[in-house]
Amino acid sequence: MAAKRGAWRTRFGFYLLAIGSACGLGNLWRFPYVVGENGGGAFILLYVFMALAIGAPMLIAELMLGKNTRKSVMVATQQMAQKSNTGFKWAGRLAVILTIVVFSYYAVISGWVLHFMTQFFVSLFSDYESASSKTNLAALMGNGWLQLMLASAHILITVVVVVKGVQEGLERWISYMMPLFAALVIVLLVKSFSLPSTPEVVRFLFYPDFSKLTMSSLNHALGHVFFTLSLGFGTMVTYGSYMRDEDHVPTAGFRVALVDSLISLVAVMMIFPVAFQASNVPLTDPALMFEVLPRYLLGIHGGTLFGLAFFVCLYMAALNASIGLLEVVVSNFVDTKKNIGRVRATWYSGLVALLLAILPALSSSVLKAVRVGGRSLIESLDSLLINWFLPLVALAILLAFYKGTSEKEKEVSFIDKDKFVSYSMYPHWIFVLKWVAPAIIGLGFVLQVLSLF
Repeated sequence: MAAKRGAWRTRFGFYLLAIGSACGLGNLWRFPYVVGENGGGAFILLYVFMALAIGAPMLIAELMLGKNTRKSVMVATQQMAQKSNTGFKWAGRLAVILTIVVFSYYAVISGWVLHFMTQFFVSLFSDYESASSKTNLAALMGNGWLQLMLASAHILITVVVVVKGVQEGLERWISYMMPLFAALVIVLLVKSFSLPSTPEVVRFLFYPDFSKLTMSSLNHALGHVFFTLSLGFGTMVTYGSYMRDEDHVPTAGFRVALVDSLISLVAVMMIFPVAFQASNVPLTDPALMFEVLPRYLLGIHGGTLFGLAFFVCLYMAALNASIGLLEVVVSNFVDTKKNIGRVRATWYSGLVALLLAILPALSSSVLKAVRVGGRSLIESLDSLLINWFLPLVALAILLAFYKGTSEKEKEVSFIDKDKFVSYSMYPHWIFVLKWVAPAIIGLGFVLQVLSLF
């Protein structure tokens, strides 16, 4: 008899994990430099609109797919393809491949966080000059083997947590750290806004200049929405499969999307005052957060202790997002290979991720000379996967769900008789899934292809 599928202990546990995924490096590391690349305020406006108009409806669809099938993304999309007699069964396979590759280079970035966390701890016992040299990002970038070791340590920690399963491994870890992390981010936000560069930052972030948008901006916004909401990876399908019968999916999906958008705004408002103050650091640098924050924290009273606390919590957030990515691979492994248990599936997946992490870990040192379009390997990998592949895979999962789920099943899953607003929102949700989301994703892809010429 098949083992009983795990479930969230509480609704709050699901929210912490899903929102914790949004609080990971996607928003705090990636979003600020993507905003810098796309000119500031106009891109932020575009991003927020896409998150709520496209991201939230698609998030609800992925959660619903998981909850209705009680399966991970590969099996779920196969079932949908069989019911609709369409060819979307490959969507789940692409999602899992995409997930393991993204997890491998995400582990390298998480290793950077682990490095700064340990260096801030050491800095508690040294003077300012010594601390500054230890927290120098350039030194870390020049040592690819150290980056690989840090990535290996992060993958090992993630594997150990995921082996324990959904309740013991996933839910318990994040429930302790997220409230503390939120408090630290708010304190740092207040400190950042006390800097002289604040008026300039406000103009850059909240006075939209649409002339700064490029033909790639729409796909960059969509890619980041899908990345931070974990759409297209199968993460939310997997999380949905662990939801309880009484949980209302649309409510959960909309709340997660809303909080994710707020976290993105907080991230840029926290990072950019410091970045503008340190004018020698390009706003388009993928290492922006790691370049400016440690330097700023070491220069303020009590900054070393605050920096340690911040990077501990940031690492826990990065770990949470990594847990979600690895959980997707493991749950699909277990669902499709019945003779392989969870423990073996987790260790095999971790080993594959470690092998894939070698190239991005060495991209700034041994492979520094290898450039693609002027970008390093890790930057190129991030751009290719998130801006090109992820929107297409997310669209394929959406179409598999829409075609394979009957109108009655969608209606029953969406409408809650105790929530009157769900009756009025249902036709809008269907319209977005059927017409708006495919059209916008298609338009973004076409514009990005044209931008190459």
